Amino acid sequence: MRKIKVNLNSRSYDIVIGRDIFKHIELFLRPLKIPRDIFIITNQTIKKHFEGTLKKHLKLCGCTFKFHTTIDSEKAKSTDNALKLIESVAEYAQQRKITIMALGGGVIGDLSSFIASIYKRGVPIIHVPTTLLAQVDSSIGGKTAIDLRIAKNLIGTFYQPRLVLCDINFLKTLDRKQLRCGLAEVIKYAAIKDPRFFSYLEDNYHAILSQNPQALQHVVFTCAQIKAKIVEIDEYEEKGIRTILNFGHTIGHAIEAAGGYTKYNHGEAISIGMLCAAKISLKLGMLAAEDYNRINSLITKIGLPQEITGLEEKQIIKAYKLDKKFIGKINRMVLIKEIGKPVVCKNIPERTIFNAIKELFIVS
Repeated sequence: MRKIKVNLNSRSYDIVIGRDIFKHIELFLRPLKIPRDIFIITNQTIKKHFEGTLKKHLKLCGCTFKFHTTIDSEKAKSTDNALKLIESVAEYAQQRKITIMALGGGVIGDLSSFIASIYKRGVPIIHVPTTLLAQVDSSIGGKTAIDLRIAKNLIGTFYQPRLVLCDINFLKTLDRKQLRCGLAEVIKYAAIKDPRFFSYLEDNYHAILSQNPQALQHVVFTCAQIKAKIVEIDEYEEKGIRTILNFGHTIGHAIEAAGGYTKYNHGEAISIGMLCAAKISLKLGMLAAEDYNRINSLITKIGLPQEITGLEEKQIIKAYKLDKKFIGKINRMVLIKEIGKPVVCKNIPERTIFNAIKELFIVS
């Protein structure tokens, strides 16, 4: 079991990474002094897998709880669904002081965090991420969000959790597609911050895809440690440092929105988005062809998509122009100089961006 402290003064919290960590949940809850009436937000599939484990250990440490299941897709983050869920939270809480627990992947985490941040102007939230994507990325850092029909994550807050529990054993339930989805974010961390970790992924992707516990724990710990350090420096994304975490996300989010959040899952869209950002970097003379090829090759080996199918360029461009990282009409995108060296660029020629998108419709 390993622990990472996210140092944010009064908003500091621990990320605990290991196997069978729920056996020790009392040790993690005791110092927090948070309400032990817990409203658990999850979906039916995840509840089926983990309800027994949670019930057993939450009862042993004197918690009362209620499981609430919501939609099992990005559609859970709609405004209508969020309001329905807030009503359910209020009905459960009534005169109680409660803690919300997010049990699931990135969608559940985003939605639960948003609700925790606005219900009664904020109640404690614990993240129990059950996907690789959530364990390495979305459960850490305090970004919350729900979607509007026209674009993803346009309504949100910054709201830090009180605790993040990453049990590697929970990843055993993932199929290969879900695992690959999480690995897109893993590639992102390596590409923007750690060339040695990128080499590790190139050498060990077979072990990771085979769900080797030691390899998975190393991946989760490394990514969580990178994100924790970035968040500590730039919690509210005001210094331009945290922005580098958006590598691949500008075009990736546009692809998700253009596909109605069903054509491509988050990891698939981000893998294409990273290739697009790398192509733009290459076209601008910032990135060497060798590094572009390494990024492209690793995405290929892991089995993530490299091209866009079933969508139209104009749909993606329309969604791209709604991206919240724009400053007025000035575009802003995370590009890359070399593996481990990202750069936030503004006023990138739109022709360069659109040509890079266009090329992703063609098998290279």
